[in-house]
Amino acid sequence: MLKKLFNKTAIKPIAALLLVGILSGCSSSASVQVTSDFPTVLSEPKPVSASIVFDESFSNYIAQPNKKTVIDLGTAQVKLLSNAFNGLFDDVEFVSDPEAVSGDHKLVIIPSIREVQVSTPSDNYLNVFEVWIKYNLEIKSVDGETIDSWFMPAYGKTPDAFMASKSSAIEEAAVIALRDAGAKLMLDFYRIPAIYGWMMEQQILEESK
Repeated sequence: MLKKLFNKTAIKPIAALLLVGILSGCSSSASVQVTSDFPTVLSEPKPVSASIVFDESFSNYIAQPNKKTVIDLGTAQVKLLSNAFNGLFDDVEFVSDPEAVSGDHKLVIIPSIREVQVSTPSDNYLNVFEVWIKYNLEIKSVDGETIDSWFMPAYGKTPDAFMASKSSAIEEAAVIALRDAGAKLMLDFYRIPAIYGWMMEQQILEESK
């Protein structure tokens, strides 16, 4: 009886120590560079020409969602979105400055990030790390007329918190969020009402020639 009681009472301090270890790990600093490669999108692009502007602030974007977390998203998000845009348009160019846009392309798209948020087990009391990336796509015609400003949120989380480090966990959640962004772009871009209307207008213009 005493042995059983001892075992039960001994488990509680051990569990408490494990919990403290997890929470202290989550409260430590993390500097993350997302370096994952993304597979080429397999889809049938539409006969649309587009210029994608990845300006310097986007290509080199480093998020700091809180004082203890830094996430370098720039290179990875350019790779991911380049793949997605290549799957959407049959004629696409990528430039670093709006002034470099070719007059031969009918759409001009300028992606940007509104906000990046991170949640750890010490924040959400769940056994997961979470990353939210809130994108905005400024979509214009080649003559500079705004077609739409499209808000595109993306979300990723780890299967569980027990990973090698906080940095590894946040990187995995960020990669999943980027993949979510790519999937939403592929699935929803031509469903945007303003884009659908623009596509219909272009079709009518082509038929009238």
